[in-house]
Amino acid sequence: MMEVGNPYIQYMYSYPHKTAYGPLEGVFLEDYVGMMAGKGHGLYLHIPFCQGKCGYCNLFSVTGQSNEAMDQYLNGVERQSRQYKTLLMPYKAEFSEFTIGGGTPLLLTERQLEWMFQIAEDNFVLQKGREIGIETAPNQTEKRKLMILKEAGVTRVSMGVQSFLDGELKILRRSHKADRARKALELLRSVDFPCINVDFIYGIPGQTVDSLLYSLYEALTFQPDELFLYPLYVKHGAGLIQDGVIPDWQLASRQYREASQFLKASGFRQDSMRRFVRVLGKDRKKSREFSECGFGTSLALGCGGRSYIGNLHFCTPYAITQEGCLEQLRSFENTIDFSRITHGIFLSREEMKRRYVIRHLLIRPGIGLKQYEKHFETSVYEDFPVLEKWKKEGILQAGQKSGAERPDDEGWEKGEEIIDHMKQDKEEEFLTLTDMGMGLSDYLGPVLVSDPVFAKMKEWEKIHESVDSVVSGKSEKL
Repeated sequence: MMEVGNPYIQYMYSYPHKTAYGPLEGVFLEDYVGMMAGKGHGLYLHIPFCQGKCGYCNLFSVTGQSNEAMDQYLNGVERQSRQYKTLLMPYKAEFSEFTIGGGTPLLLTERQLEWMFQIAEDNFVLQKGREIGIETAPNQTEKRKLMILKEAGVTRVSMGVQSFLDGELKILRRSHKADRARKALELLRSVDFPCINVDFIYGIPGQTVDSLLYSLYEALTFQPDELFLYPLYVKHGAGLIQDGVIPDWQLASRQYREASQFLKASGFRQDSMRRFVRVLGKDRKKSREFSECGFGTSLALGCGGRSYIGNLHFCTPYAITQEGCLEQLRSFENTIDFSRITHGIFLSREEMKRRYVIRHLLIRPGIGLKQYEKHFETSVYEDFPVLEKWKKEGILQAGQKSGAERPDDEGWEKGEEIIDHMKQDKEEEFLTLTDMGMGLSDYLGPVLVSDPVFAKMKEWEKIHESVDSVVSGKSEKL
């Protein structure tokens, strides 16, 4: 059996990490939008504004901005969208998913929310039956704003509750109280969105197994359709560093095991280390067919999101601090030609293989062996010998899957990438994480990071070493 120390090395929400990106010259969007012809693409809009910065947050967000500043940002998004519309029009691109992340999108005023959805409607073709997802926070969850979301056709609302205990929320530097989260969930249920997701954090200093289970038990009284469990990471730029917070990974591991068992016993299916989906019964009305990850196309609007078109990944330069994010925000708002791609990365064939394996491995049902060979004309065992070792150590198991379900991409970048829908062989053999392997996801993922990508991430950290802590992590090669 495999033995590891701290299993919380790095949350692999995408590959490669944005810190591996760099300056690009002579790259123009019009040369790549042909890959977005037809249906099935993703559209992502990043709203970087927050009421306050949570203690664990190292995402692209800014606080203390006026309504005028948010208007200015939406003006930039509208200009960008118009330019993208012109480029996409000849290819009749249609988007099957539109996700609004942040930040806190519902910090926008009602007028601004309506404007935001109008920008999308005026400039992009959303497929019939498309999914629209958005993030909110307890303090910004108001009935009139929710009705705007309902009218716009939002199908999934995700809210970060994190805990139902005020003491734990205070440690995390959350701006809401537990009672406000309860009222927000009641409002969400009253509007009757097709899917409501709630996020919780474990590994909080002072949190116990019992207090975590208390929060989860209370969450279930609101009947969420999905629930995400995130371990507490205190990484580069996070405010909790100033508080001297060092998560207890051994306690966090116990909390994870108890919480996952509790949720599965309560009628939830575990699709990844973090994502739990409520099982509705035999008809499984909300179930979705399995789809492949890694070959989709997604276009990001604004600052902070990333776009994927083939092997080209691009975004605004990675920033975490208030000063750094504001600098990128002003740069975005002053951009004249949004078709110029100035920051990103081109993935080699080897990096595409790593991306494919990482993205499939960390979600169930896992890696389809025949599909991998179809894409890369090689065996995944030959390309990644460590997988055989993990099978022997009880981390991976091989088995046949029929009619396997897609776990909806585990919220990678909160929906920033839409994936190709491909028919699966009913006799396909999958490599799937065992329950033990699932709990080691944040250890296993970093093992598969290539040395060149890891070196670029460390280089970024060296340049920004004035800010405490790091964003990268890499497990020892096994």
